[in-house]
Amino acid sequence: MARGPRIVAELGRPETPEETAQRKAEASARRRSNQTAFNLVVATAASLLIVLFLIVVVVRPTPPAPEPVDYRSIAQESGEDVIAPQLPDGWNANGARLDTEGGVRTWTIGFVTPTGQYVGFDQGIDANETWLAGAVDGARPTGTAAIGGLEWAVYDRRDQSDTGNYAYILSAESGDDLLVLHGTAPDAEFETLASAVAEEG
Repeated sequence: MARGPRIVAELGRPETPEETAQRKAEASARRRSNQTAFNLVVATAASLLIVLFLIVVVVRPTPPAPEPVDYRSIAQESGEDVIAPQLPDGWNANGARLDTEGGVRTWTIGFVTPTGQYVGFDQGIDANETWLAGAVDGARPTGTAAIGGLEWAVYDRRDQSDTGNYAYILSAESGDDLLVLHGTAPDAEFETLASAVAEEG
């Protein structure tokens, strides 16, 4: 048996084709409106997650500068006759240790200079030429300089790439020990440290 037109409760009669089309159009509009609001919420949440990720991963607070190392106290406690140069204000040590490298007892201090550059100091106790070759990173001398009463071999590699903290190097003999300075500081700061090392040596 064929069904007649659907009776709409609110109207008490069947819908006209125009009313059906209007009802469907309103339902579609409501659905689109709900989807738009949902999409907006999802997009906002996704944006907030991206911003949070960037804050957590990318934004890093600047860590406080490390406390200078008291290398003179470490030298006294080492039990070896090591050089702990007295330097003017503006010089800070960021590390100091006594260990063995290639069978040679080695006293090492890392300095941050007044211009913010790095100069490392290595003292090879009763060192040999093999130790020296490693301490100067395999570099060959490019000249000499008399500083603080010692004759220093100069290794200037500033025109080379990938030399790291061995762009400029000085080495000298002091008794049975070998002394090496290496880093990125300008000549004047190397001379300051070399003079202080020679005076203590």
